[in-house]
Amino acid sequence: MRTFDLTPLYRTAIGFDRLAQLLNNDTQPSYPPYNIELVSEDQYRIVMALAGFDRSEIDITSERDSLVVVGRKQKDAVERTFLHRGIAARDFEQRFQLANHVKVTGASFNNGMLTVDLVREVPEAMKPRKIAIDGAGATVTALDDKRDAA
Repeated sequence: MRTFDLTPLYRTAIGFDRLAQLLNNDTQPSYPPYNIELVSEDQYRIVMALAGFDRSEIDITSERDSLVVVGRKQKDAVERTFLHRGIAARDFEQRFQLANHVKVTGASFNNGMLTVDLVREVPEAMKPRKIAIDGAGATVTALDDKRDAA
């Protein structure tokens, strides 16, 4: 029997399962490399390795249900001849689909690592709640009171 690792299918979905949609979309960009971490039950963290980028070359935008991280590398003033170029410092645009009520709470850039913190904040009205079941006696009493008043 074969086992399938579905981990790559969950790469850009944060806060919910998008298995069906990801099966239809085979092209997921692999640059820059990133991790998605579950910090706690309702907190997430995206960590991207952006070697060679400066803070001023990175733009983060959050719109409704998506997070877009864009890197635009500025042209180097000095002409260089590389014998080996292993650090890919090219422009990129990485998109992440966010679940309902997932919001960006902050971002930091230290030592070439971009960290974006997210939290799921479900509104109080949409949270599940327990419904108390009234006893049969209370309902009958209320009906009897209405009849006596008539």
